Amino acid sequence: MSPNLTLVVISGVLVACGVTLLLERTLTRVLVGVVLLGNGVNVLFLIASGRPGVAPIVGSGTAEEMSDPLPQAMVLTAIVITLGMVAFILALAYRSWQIDGHDEVQDDVEDRRIVRRAELDETSASYDDDTRETSEDEGQQHAEVASR
Repeated sequence: MSPNLTLVVISGVLVACGVTLLLERTLTRVLVGVVLLGNGVNVLFLIASGRPGVAPIVGSGTAEEMSDPLPQAMVLTAIVITLGMVAFILALAYRSWQIDGHDEVQDDVEDRRIVRRAELDETSASYDDDTRETSEDEGQQHAEVASR
């Protein structure tokens, strides 16, 4: 049995678009990305479940003719989980819009500090602003990184 190529392509496009939108900074795009990713994975589950068959009810057909109910149950569970994620992200976006007037996620100051230390190839334990004296070379490195 070979899967339907159209469904495989549709699933791949949905997952790719969903992942791309998840990496955006606005919560509404993240929301659309979660929906697309969830639908792409659901289609992938149904593709992997095999050929369609008769309903898995005792007496409706032989075991070889029946479809597997487990992937269908997994898709129903994934739909519920996706709906919960959508509701949560929608609440976050609405609250962000109420407070800030937009739903864009801002950078964290601590994240910038970690990136700066990584560029200088320093660890957090070896860098203490209060007790460590920096040499001229390190001061120049800090100035170069801060100017970027």
